[in-house]
Amino acid sequence: MSRLIIFLALFGLLASSPVFSADADYLQTLTAQARAGGLAETRQWRALMHYRDNLIFPGVTGQADDPAFYLAAAGKTDPAAELEASLKAFFAPPLVETDSLQHAQCKFIARYQWLREVLNFDPHRLPPQPCPRFHAWRDALNARSLTLVFPSAYINNPSSMFGHTLLRVDGADQDERTRLLAYAINYAVGPDGDNGVLFTFKSLIGAYPGVFSLSPYYVKVKEYSDMENRDIWEYRLNFTQEEIDRLLMHAWELGPTRFDYYFFDENCAYHLLSLFEVARPSLHLTDRFRGWVIPVDTVRSLAEQQDMLTEVVYRPANNTRLRARLAELSLHERELLHALLTDAPPRTVLADVSAVRQPLLLEGAYALLRYEASEGLRDHAAAARRSRELLLARSHISAGEEGSEPPVPTPRPDQGHPTRRLALGLGREHGRDFQSLALRPAYNDLLDPAGGYTEGAQINFMDIHLRHYQNSGRVALEKLALVDIYSLAPRDDFFKPVSWKINTGIARTRLRDDERAAVFRTNGGAGLAWGGWDGAVVYGFVEATLDVGARLDGDYALGLGPSLGVFVRPLPAWKINLHARLQDYRFGDEHTEREFRLEQSVSLSRRHAIRLNLSSLRERGAERASAELAWHWYF
Repeated sequence: MSRLIIFLALFGLLASSPVFSADADYLQTLTAQARAGGLAETRQWRALMHYRDNLIFPGVTGQADDPAFYLAAAGKTDPAAELEASLKAFFAPPLVETDSLQHAQCKFIARYQWLREVLNFDPHRLPPQPCPRFHAWRDALNARSLTLVFPSAYINNPSSMFGHTLLRVDGADQDERTRLLAYAINYAVGPDGDNGVLFTFKSLIGAYPGVFSLSPYYVKVKEYSDMENRDIWEYRLNFTQEEIDRLLMHAWELGPTRFDYYFFDENCAYHLLSLFEVARPSLHLTDRFRGWVIPVDTVRSLAEQQDMLTEVVYRPANNTRLRARLAELSLHERELLHALLTDAPPRTVLADVSAVRQPLLLEGAYALLRYEASEGLRDHAAAARRSRELLLARSHISAGEEGSEPPVPTPRPDQGHPTRRLALGLGREHGRDFQSLALRPAYNDLLDPAGGYTEGAQINFMDIHLRHYQNSGRVALEKLALVDIYSLAPRDDFFKPVSWKINTGIARTRLRDDERAAVFRTNGGAGLAWGGWDGAVVYGFVEATLDVGARLDGDYALGLGPSLGVFVRPLPAWKINLHARLQDYRFGDEHTEREFRLEQSVSLSRRHAIRLNLSSLRERGAERASAELAWHWYF
């Protein structure tokens, strides 16, 4: 028996040797062809492997941070070694696929298909594997078009304060009525990510794993539009079927691959662009983004590509729809809508209202009730009971006016001003002339050209201001705003938001000897605002300020006080902000500051604006006035 086993083993070895020898010979042939054709240096291979040029030293580095993505030991930095290792892996013996096990041809199907096309694989010498899981997944998607989705900025969540992008895969059997049933490819921090300030800090150093995921589009719409009340813009993209298939193959092979998530550069917007470059290698989208990647800028970069957009669809959030319908009501109808939110019988409240207008009031009351419940302003059980009563009353009315849809905002997010800003100015302060230069990498403030951004939201990062005083011979740092966030949300009889602000960075303060010293300043506060963006917005805050510096008494100063202001837009291109502020420093370096500031901005275009700032500051018993006229260029 043992002799028979030995004989069969030797026979199998001899029988298989020519096959393995032929495989090895063919692998060498393909490797030589790849080297001769310089495939490792092509744009397609670099895109598939997520290689990017090193900033300082020559060479490239792969941005995937999962060791399983690169098959060669040096594959993260050696494109040729990775290509040859991939070819070798494609010769692996067939296997039975499971949820956790795939043949290399299937696991890395995008790179396999590209190399097969370029090198013209002989199917007899390198048999293709069936890849049943991938084909079932692709057939279920039945993709015929791609749509870039941009949920607008959500200032109350640090991870979404600049907005977000994801990719919807539209099936061949779907139309505008069934788009919610499509699937979306999303890149984001994994489910174990934190919230708030901790998220921002950890994402600055790449402490989170970022992964691609696939989920039903209606789930994302519910998250963004219904729960966070963010408007959604859908940009239908003009990719061919071949390009769509190539992108989906790459999305499949990325699977659970980890990329270290960085808030400012390697984020959702950046990595979606890398998918588009795989689909169409002639696109050089990621090359223009180094250091800062803002979602709206990536949307703009795609929109600027010739013939890239086929259609743009605006999907207003529930809150946007609700505000539009409430705006159609008369003062008396608004009072009745408030009454519908109480326990009074709907028929009694609407007794004197025409049957044509009753549906509008009932539907508006229902939507407002659900909004207040979702915001925690009403008890959920009580809101559910009242909602049922409103819906029951509505069901008894067959006719009526329907609330109109909100108008499509103009300009679109991709048509707003670019997020980077350079400012050059001339001014005079306390009898001295100066020239100023300011640079802001991101992103938008209240006086920037209107349109394309969330009204009343200001988010500035790394906003640096330099000044050169006449005859001083040196340039001084006037201000460095590391973070400057401002949410100015007007209140009305239905919505009662709280406005807030927070900023931190380096600022200049006057000392008692009339010298100007740099301090690290953190200022924040909460307040209320009234009005609407078609007219004036009046606002007030209670603010606290902490200054830290070696030249202050006790090395710090902590103050508290109010601020008042009015924001006016007399013309679409003309913005005015009049602001007064008092800070009484009672701890550390004791003193009082009173400031009055008039800021005006006139937008010449979406890329250019002129700004005039006038201010008067009284601190430590001395008053100083300043004026500055600056040209702002957005790029």
